[in-house]
Amino acid sequence: MSAARRIRGIIPILPTPFTDDGSIDEAGMRRVIGYVLEAGAHGVAFPAMASEFYALTDRERLHLTELVVHEVGGAVPVVGTATSQSPQAAVELARAVERAGVDAVMVMPPYVVRDGVPGVTRLLAAMASAVDLPLILQNAPPGGQRITKMLADPPAAMRGVFGGAGGRYIMDELNRGAIGAMPASEITEVHVRIFDAYERGDVDGARQLYNRSLPLLTFQAVFRMDMTKEVLRRRGLIGSAHVRVGAVPLDAADHEELSVLLAA
Repeated sequence: MSAARRIRGIIPILPTPFTDDGSIDEAGMRRVIGYVLEAGAHGVAFPAMASEFYALTDRERLHLTELVVHEVGGAVPVVGTATSQSPQAAVELARAVERAGVDAVMVMPPYVVRDGVPGVTRLLAAMASAVDLPLILQNAPPGGQRITKMLADPPAAMRGVFGGAGGRYIMDELNRGAIGAMPASEITEVHVRIFDAYERGDVDGARQLYNRSLPLLTFQAVFRMDMTKEVLRRRGLIGSAHVRVGAVPLDAADHEELSVLLAA
């Protein structure tokens, strides 16, 4: 089966674990990868927004991408990323992550200065010429109505649309024809159960799980990586919830609320 056909389901965005001083925690990274695989993830993606890709050097990004590919060991597809500040930088990065052994490359339009739809088209054309892998265009957030519009008249080469936004809208996205979702990684087993239930036709069961998870995901929308990492820390997978740039720390009341939400 081709990589493009295999890329579907729940593909969590892996975090970048750091120590308290901001150094890379490779042992924590390996434990998180092991957790999402055991939880039944249908693939993994790294590094994207929930990975703090913007806080990593290119050298760190590529080294950790190689680590992810090695740890996954072909068990599921690995989606690498090439989002960068210019089309030229993105193409160069795409070639590098292809050499690292990923199964697909995801890219957002250049995020400092954007050139609109024509610029996105040129970027994808350049990447298609540069690498021999499926391409994923990241648009955060995708939005339910956009999924419907895209699938109403899809380009011939399009193999599907994924949901995002932490899994907060996964039922709407699946109902509109999404082939999966790319949430953060803190409750991967729940997202997998939701998707698998939906796939086998148990829509009511999927929605019940979704409804139980939604308060936690609403909380995550406020604290983002800080919350994801705190949950992973509590689960014993990483030693620190440190966020390099743009941290939104939880205070004592937030920690208490998070405990209640996790218990539910």
